[in-house]
Amino acid sequence: MKLAEETLGRYDALTQELSDPNIFGDQRRYAGVAKEHARMRRGAELSRELLTAVGAERDARELIPQAENAEEREFFAAEARDAEERIEDLSERIRAELIDRDPNDDKDVIIEIRGGAGGDEAALFAGELHDMYTRYADRLGFKHRTLSSSPAEVGGYKEVALEISGDRAYSVFKHEGGTHRVQRVPKTESQGRIHTSTATVAVLPEAEDVEVQISPGDLEVDVYRSSGPGGQSVNTTDSAVRITHKPTGLVVTCQNEKSQLQNKEQAMRILKSRLLEREMRERAEQEGALRQAQVGTGDRSAKVRTYNFPQGRITDHRVGVTSHNLEATLGGELEEFTHALAAKERAEKLAAEAAGTPG
Repeated sequence: MKLAEETLGRYDALTQELSDPNIFGDQRRYAGVAKEHARMRRGAELSRELLTAVGAERDARELIPQAENAEEREFFAAEARDAEERIEDLSERIRAELIDRDPNDDKDVIIEIRGGAGGDEAALFAGELHDMYTRYADRLGFKHRTLSSSPAEVGGYKEVALEISGDRAYSVFKHEGGTHRVQRVPKTESQGRIHTSTATVAVLPEAEDVEVQISPGDLEVDVYRSSGPGGQSVNTTDSAVRITHKPTGLVVTCQNEKSQLQNKEQAMRILKSRLLEREMRERAEQEGALRQAQVGTGDRSAKVRTYNFPQGRITDHRVGVTSHNLEATLGGELEEFTHALAAKERAEKLAAEAAGTPG
């Protein structure tokens, strides 16, 4: 109850602050308040519902002694029980929203997709995963853009980095990390045999400048001429950028933009997110979390999800969910899987809490 009241009080104070025209004179302050306001919105809505349910339960209890007959008493008692159930449910949802949530859930996300085992088929599949995620982002009203890419000659990508921004984007996509396996007959297969190929997906919360500090002396920046599939020149200037972070050995290349400055900015966004993820992984190494555990080896035996084209079936092996609507899923209808994976995460946190271990 106290948490709900404090949450509403803070949310109302932020709302009031945003309504003050003077805040627009300080864009940094405005951005911070607006972000906190957006982050607290769901918790505030749930808190308001909880306080309403508490009032309803109290009113029903007070009316029971005033009932004129047994039927009326039972009616008020049933109202009180219903309100109690709502209070219990809302209290749990508020706790999950405000206390147990992943601190990165509100962030934008960078998704890195790489062709794994399977050569040309792996690259084509990586392209299909890229399209699946952008279509899902479109369905959710999120914005997306390609930060860097290495197209394959046959189509698709050897590797591609995609930025998706929107309300709690990381919370939506964070479970997509891992080895995705595709089973189908390649167009080049003359005997109709089914081949298995893979693509690896890494999901990174986008780092903010305050979270990752990089010394210029730790960077080695190289520029070179951009090239497309088959060595074709994308442009005739040295606009492509390769950044090496010397302390960790991380390397990021970007050549999608025409400007060297823009490519450097894109590369720095990816580098900062990789460094943030690296720091998070080191702090939670026992969980096997994030990029390294997500990607795995990329071989055919390692998998989080299988896309079986001959049977039109997709199976997520982590939650045991199978869909026979392969075409729609690749078209961006990912809700069945993302919702099931989010529910699994919540269940694991509750189980860990009950066992007295960190979630």
